[in-house]
Amino acid sequence: MIKADTEVCVCNSLSAKDIAECIKKNDIKTLEELLDLDECPMGDKCESCKDEGFYNDGINIPLVLSLVKQGKL
Repeated sequence: MIKADTEVCVCNSLSAKDIAECIKKNDIKTLEELLDLDECPMGDKCESCKDEGFYNDGINIPLVLSLVKQGKL
């Protein structure tokens, strides 16, 4: 489990909590919907937050989306 204040999208300074709030507020169901959302841009610069994570630790946007769907974040 990751901490809510863990920075996930470093280029846009978004923590797991920030991304989770955006997902919940906009009722996001898929990664594509989330990445296309103009309200809280993410994954649009270095793109590592969509794959292996900025620190190569596996903490990425798809993980946050999954945790929100499971009700764990």
